[in-house]
Amino acid sequence: MSTTTSPAPPARPRRGLAAWVALALAAVLAVGVNMLADRLLSRARLDLTQNRLYTLSDGTKQVLAGLRDPVTLRLYYSRRLGADLPAYGAYADRVRAMLAEYVALSNGRVRLEVLDPEPFSETEDRAVALGLQGVPVDQSGEQVFFGLAGSNLLDDERTIPFLQPERERFLEYDLTRMVWELSNPRRPVLGVMSSLPLNGDPRAMMMRRPDIGQPYVAMTQLRQFYTVRDVALDAGVIEPEVQVLLVAHAQGLPERTLYAIDQFVMRGGRLIVMVDPHSESQASRPSPGQPPSRDTASSLDLLLNAWGIEAPPDRVVLDQRGAWRVRADPRDRVQAVDYLAWFNAPAAAMNRNEVATAELAQLTFGSAGEVRRRPGAAVEFVPLVTSSDRSMLVDAARVRQDPSPSRLLAEFRPDGQARVLVARIRGPLSSAFPARPADAAEDAPPHRAATDGPANLVVANDADLLEDRFWVRVQDFFGQQVTTPFSDNGAFLINLADSLAGGEALVSLRSRGESLRPFEMIDDIRRGAEAQFRQTEQALQERLEATERRLRELRQGPGGQGGTVITPEQRAEIDRARDEIRRTRGELRQVQLELRRDIERLEATLRAINVAAVPALLTVFAIFLGLLRARRRAAARA
Repeated sequence: MSTTTSPAPPARPRRGLAAWVALALAAVLAVGVNMLADRLLSRARLDLTQNRLYTLSDGTKQVLAGLRDPVTLRLYYSRRLGADLPAYGAYADRVRAMLAEYVALSNGRVRLEVLDPEPFSETEDRAVALGLQGVPVDQSGEQVFFGLAGSNLLDDERTIPFLQPERERFLEYDLTRMVWELSNPRRPVLGVMSSLPLNGDPRAMMMRRPDIGQPYVAMTQLRQFYTVRDVALDAGVIEPEVQVLLVAHAQGLPERTLYAIDQFVMRGGRLIVMVDPHSESQASRPSPGQPPSRDTASSLDLLLNAWGIEAPPDRVVLDQRGAWRVRADPRDRVQAVDYLAWFNAPAAAMNRNEVATAELAQLTFGSAGEVRRRPGAAVEFVPLVTSSDRSMLVDAARVRQDPSPSRLLAEFRPDGQARVLVARIRGPLSSAFPARPADAAEDAPPHRAATDGPANLVVANDADLLEDRFWVRVQDFFGQQVTTPFSDNGAFLINLADSLAGGEALVSLRSRGESLRPFEMIDDIRRGAEAQFRQTEQALQERLEATERRLRELRQGPGGQGGTVITPEQRAEIDRARDEIRRTRGELRQVQLELRRDIERLEATLRAINVAAVPALLTVFAIFLGLLRARRRAAARA
């Protein structure tokens, strides 16, 4: 009798159970990894932007690490604002995320509260009492808020009335400035000596000229960080409390005041000098009831030359790189033209090794001069800002008396030399005065013939760095003045003051840069072609004027008498002149055609790269992967 062994039952249930257990363990592992990462890597960031726009600067970290007392920040944000305007909602998320970074880096010394000021609530009343700006979103009149208020243990308060998305690039600067002010109630003293109405002109306000009567924005910003004291133009002594002295376009200073500035530096005071070969600010802001001033230059040669520095007051730098486009003469066929005396200096023009300029993106100059070290001077001369090599020097009278953009461009001949516009001077200095002058102030300190240690001062041959129209736009936002910088002139001034006064923590975050990338190649092509166009146009004008004079002479005959019969030789000469004019006009049209043709050719190339090159690269990559996979399969079969 034979027995048959039955087959073993399949192990499918056991395998299914193992699969479910593995899936559960994977889920537990995933949750654990996420929790661990959230705990240990919650602040990990990877910023791939070129200017590191989303990385807190070292200055912010230094300010937060140096906090001794708690600082409370209260963000008043109406959720309805984000619901009705999604752009504000996205920006509010960015603000909250950055404030959370401040809290994390401060070791608990920065406290954050996020409040929703609903209508007719105590929170709304508190926001209004703090001076925050309420904005209506519809016809109902209900107001929404998006502002920040900060306070310290001494009940000092600082506010940002409304967080404008247009100032996103300056968000970190605004936040860190608030924290720094709350943690540093005592401010350094900065003296200001100037012939310009930097603090506004009450006479202009009374004459209803607010456009020239308002204080300069740069001075308003300085007062947020410093105790600013005006120093008279005839002062005999600089007060010992003044740590940094700003001398901006101070004209006609008497000897006693020059001596006071000299001795201020000899005693170790820090100095910022802004002279100017032609002050656009003074030319555009005449005194009320007075004609525009013809004397728009300033100089401190008596002091600077003794210290080994030259800042010529009679020469202006023209720079083709970054030249402003301005409205041309109404009689000109070209509506806009480069005005070479007004130009932007990009980041490449600034010294990246100096704290005052390391983080700046752009500065704007108006009719600036050069700064240079005198031959044989022993001082350390550190350029901060330079022009491009597409620059030249011209007589300041050409800009002061007849500022014709077309003529300057037509006569522009760059010499390939870059000029220093702003420089820092370090080293021991000798006094410009061998002895105490006879008209020195009676209460002046004892005379010093030299500095005890290395002096530190900054010299700029342009005071128009402070002029509002060259770096900031001022707009009215529901009755409140909102400033939006397009250049970093104001930040540059504060950086200089901070670096000289010793407070360099805020310098690295004055300007965080922008994501806007200009088409520099197209700008170079346009500027080169336009310069050629202007030169050809200038030659044409000269030929036309000469031909017209010749025609008048031919028609009037010898001695200026009219009615003379034109001979065949004269008629042939007139015809030759007309042919020459037609040829020159044809050359002029050809230059304009080549200008557009070069730009259109470059645009077509970029368009082809964007449209065709990227898909082509992906196609080649896909073909490569296909061939590689086919080769692996063939090798496996073999």
